[in-house]
Amino acid sequence: MGRLGLVAGSALRGAELPDGDWELLQRHGAAEAYVLPHRIDHVANMRALADAGCDRVLSVGSVGGLRAELSPGTMLVPDDFIALDAVPLSSLEGESAHRTIGFDPEWRRRVLDGLAEAGAEPLDGAVYWHANGPRFETPAEVRLIAAHADVVGMTIGSECVAACELGLRYAAVCMIDNLANGVGRGELSLELVEAAREDSRARFLAILAALLPRLLP
Repeated sequence: MGRLGLVAGSALRGAELPDGDWELLQRHGAAEAYVLPHRIDHVANMRALADAGCDRVLSVGSVGGLRAELSPGTMLVPDDFIALDAVPLSSLEGESAHRTIGFDPEWRRRVLDGLAEAGAEPLDGAVYWHANGPRFETPAEVRLIAAHADVVGMTIGSECVAACELGLRYAAVCMIDNLANGVGRGELSLELVEAAREDSRARFLAILAALLPRLLP
């Protein structure tokens, strides 16, 4: 079995992540040079993990809840995504690029089992809507996508595509840091998102520290 690739997102940017026998990749770059979601080179990132000997990827991401009951602090493991308007990307040429893509069922189940052993209680299954960003969605856009998805984010869909094309098994753990624009009370702002993210960071890090050793061979 190959190595585990850990991809950290906005929820853990700048945080002290646990050390271990896994390859860590910060998808938004170094803390002092933030790469906006629509400018991330997902193919290059996933290829770097493959070149480091990884055969599976655990991605952590920050998302917005599309329903009022999906409140900040809720953790979930998505089982599908919609990325119809994502920027097209592929590491493949020719007809081999026509293929099915998605979260790896067995790897996803192992992540869920590991979370349970670590004392976490994530939601098992959700549809992730991949938006291009970097702006937040309008309330009208949120009403449209909420009919088809549970959470919205700007990275997981394209990252999953890139990983699967390179033969990497892919699963994600998402933390809801805000209710999507128009779902909660008041106007959504970056300040509110960052405050909620900071509130859940210590808990998220503790869960990761307990989870990661359970995902090693």
